[in-house]
Amino acid sequence: MEGTEKPRTHVYVDAFNLYYGALKGSRFKWLNLKALSDLLLPQHDVRSIKYFTALVSAWPHDPDQPQRQQLYLRALRTLPEVEIVYGHYLSHAVWMPLACTTGTQPEKARVIKTEEKGSDVNLATHLLCDAFADQYDTAVIISNDSDLLLPIQIVRSRFGKKIGILNPHRHHPSRALLPHVDFVKTIRKGVLAASQFPPTLRDNFGEFHKPPTW
Repeated sequence: MEGTEKPRTHVYVDAFNLYYGALKGSRFKWLNLKALSDLLLPQHDVRSIKYFTALVSAWPHDPDQPQRQQLYLRALRTLPEVEIVYGHYLSHAVWMPLACTTGTQPEKARVIKTEEKGSDVNLATHLLCDAFADQYDTAVIISNDSDLLLPIQIVRSRFGKKIGILNPHRHHPSRALLPHVDFVKTIRKGVLAASQFPPTLRDNFGEFHKPPTW
């Protein structure tokens, strides 16, 4: 880079981490990732935003969950910078101890445990491949997952790229990651509020709207 040119920047979004760290239970789920990136990274030329997610299934208590997700993915597709990369969810029944028990032996309940599979590996793979192809000067990861430590170390040490973290959690960023990144910013409510899509959007298929419960 020469002079005051902004660094070419790619943003890698761990959707699961973002949702449970900053969006669940909030009124900010209709989130424009490009607007968020521009607000938090004003000194960067954000050229690509990769959103790593998995398709959800309907549950008896929330049958409309897949429809809401599809509307949001449709909104993201109106942004030319955004690419959606899919993993998958795996659900299975397991016995788990209850938090509060009355006897000496822990009481257990059979519950459905749902895990997202593939997204962290997909994110790490894209992070490394894009660095190898010299597609960015700076990579910014929206996550607080310490499982990403090794690919972050490789991107910095072998490819000489800078790494930033946009932390979606209210608590401090991962201590494992801190020594190995160039900067950390916390995603706060004010930025989320200022980064919302308009309630009504239009794409090649017509007009669509923000989910009413959001």
